[in-house]
Amino acid sequence: MLLAFVVLGFTGFCGSVGAETSHGAADQSHSRQGGKPLMVHGHRISTTASIATKTENHPMVNIAQSVTVITRHEMDVRGVLSLSQAVRYVAGITQDQRGATATRYDMFALRGFSVPTYLDGLKLEASPTGYAAPQIDMFRVNRIEVLKGPSSALYGQSSPGGLLEMSSKLPTDARSYGSVAATGGSFDLYRVDADVGGWASDDGKVRYRVYGTANGSHSQLSQTGSRRFSISPAVTFGGGGPTTLTLLGNYQYDPTNASYGSVPLIGSLVPGPSGWIRRDFYDGDRAFEEYRRKQGSFTYILTHRFSHAWELVSRARYDDIKTDYENVYTTGKWLSPTTVQRATFGSDEHLRRVAMDTQLLGHVHTGPVNHTLMVGLDYDYTRATELARAGSAPALDVVHPVYNGAIPVPPLASDYNTRQQQIGVYAQDELRIGSFYLTGSLRNDWYTAHQQEYVANTSSSQHPSQISFRVAGLYHFNFGLAPYITYSTSFQPQAGIVSENGGRTTHQADPSVGRQLEGGVKYQIPGTSMLFSAAGFHIEQSNVLVSVGDAVYSTESGRVHSDGFEFEAHADVRRNLMVTAALSVQRVHDESTGKPLVQSGRGNASLFAFYTIPKGRLKGVGFGGGLRYEASAYGGSTASMKNIRIPSYVVFDASFRYDLAAAHAALRGWTLSASVRNLFDKRYIASCYGSAYSEWCWYGERRNAQATLSYSW
Repeated sequence: MLLAFVVLGFTGFCGSVGAETSHGAADQSHSRQGGKPLMVHGHRISTTASIATKTENHPMVNIAQSVTVITRHEMDVRGVLSLSQAVRYVAGITQDQRGATATRYDMFALRGFSVPTYLDGLKLEASPTGYAAPQIDMFRVNRIEVLKGPSSALYGQSSPGGLLEMSSKLPTDARSYGSVAATGGSFDLYRVDADVGGWASDDGKVRYRVYGTANGSHSQLSQTGSRRFSISPAVTFGGGGPTTLTLLGNYQYDPTNASYGSVPLIGSLVPGPSGWIRRDFYDGDRAFEEYRRKQGSFTYILTHRFSHAWELVSRARYDDIKTDYENVYTTGKWLSPTTVQRATFGSDEHLRRVAMDTQLLGHVHTGPVNHTLMVGLDYDYTRATELARAGSAPALDVVHPVYNGAIPVPPLASDYNTRQQQIGVYAQDELRIGSFYLTGSLRNDWYTAHQQEYVANTSSSQHPSQISFRVAGLYHFNFGLAPYITYSTSFQPQAGIVSENGGRTTHQADPSVGRQLEGGVKYQIPGTSMLFSAAGFHIEQSNVLVSVGDAVYSTESGRVHSDGFEFEAHADVRRNLMVTAALSVQRVHDESTGKPLVQSGRGNASLFAFYTIPKGRLKGVGFGGGLRYEASAYGGSTASMKNIRIPSYVVFDASFRYDLAAAHAALRGWTLSASVRNLFDKRYIASCYGSAYSEWCWYGERRNAQATLSYSW
């Protein structure tokens, strides 16, 4: 009933206000950076996106695939602090797969699968073990685009569920601009953010922008907290001309980053021998708790317009990420009615990566057909090292925990050196014949990987190649309706030894392959930014590795199906009312187990509205809120609990903003804002993961409030 209420309530509301709307499409003051317009101050719902075609921004109503855009304004209104928080209102997202605990990573699923992330058109890569993973501070991000479904035809190796791209704040064409903000909130949150830019030359040919932050807070768990320092300078040469070069740097230092801990399944999902475990329970020990991350990057974005019809876009980034990690964690297994088993793990990792992508774009007419052509070449090389340690730790009393005990130094477990390389060549033709749009994309990838493990003195290598493609068609009627259908593929390399004849011969695993058939309809009310979309999809992932008892090899017989329906609505009415709604229903099934895919949910629903009073005594006051419904999810199976099912939950959020210039002209540029997540402090389990070796659960975010005072010019 809740899902139906969200859809029917929002649809009825928009129907009542749509007739009053008279403004045009969203205003977008921008400068071109690598073929992608830069949203300067997007106070309105975005109806364009670039992620689906890698070409200039397209009206989303004409994109034959499901896409969601999250603007900077929406993130500011909701008080977003992390990528995981930003995507909570997106249809098809299984949010917070490590609850509110492991905030050092952004972990969520899309249509049941993991989500690769991109920044400024280039992939963000983690180490093979995943501990040296980059995390982008959300206040340096200008917008987020989510592309749903297999997308290897343009991006190379990718997840069947889709991918996500963030765009950095880059120099704009404004002569001078900036903002300074101070934030405080729950769990001793503090943030100071500054963003300054403008012309560095009299003619505006050289432009700059610098963003920096210092922030920190305690975490939801006792005795843990996070701190961060980050700076991102950027400069653009040739602004407004046919050739532009943007150089972007970033350095981020996280000296502490909370905990990666969990709570036992028994005691959180169901009552334990000592009742319910507290939400602030900390399973680690400060004497053996560290996650220190240093990440730096340097990016260039070069564009050159040969003519009005042809353009070259080239971009590259170098990433350097170093992490020092050690912790004590619970296995989730009880040793007595009050004590749980614990272990230790530590890892020192260093990842260095170069990624490049170059495209030639052209617009050609052949009779009645308009073509947007693109050919491209991308390359990335990653080298990562890992020195890991693992051992045991003293048990912990859950009721009366005692910390700062003697933690044995764990012995060396592994010493890895990994090298990966991918080369991709791709081409795309976007055809338009009147109101009919047809897109074809084709790509070939060559992937190599070599891993050397020095403790066991073993090594492995992979040299797969893969062809990916996409075909999509859409027809846009004059009254705003646009039905479409698309078929696309993806692939993901996987590590492991495979045998199809009982172990007599073996070989390295081939990539898993994803295929999707999606059909849907989009509707944008003519002359407005009100956009509605609905889609049904069937995804099949094949060649998935399946273990064979205690054997050292696997088979490639696994197959995962994801079937579902999604609906999204985005509206910005007269600049004063912003409304977003989302609904998804999905079934993700793993044929090898006959059960749902672990940590996949059955869907989600959300509704968020924010209204700003345009006149009168309360002019400039904005207020709103949202609800988030997450359907039940599957958490695996353990010895103590078969078929773990995480219950559904509903939480509420609230937001407030006040433009202080409405109170006095001398306060022009000053804004006071506040937001609260989980307004009613609901206790809920966000995620669980059960296996033969662990029984873990993670609590969802507690009530978390924050307030910001900012000044912009």
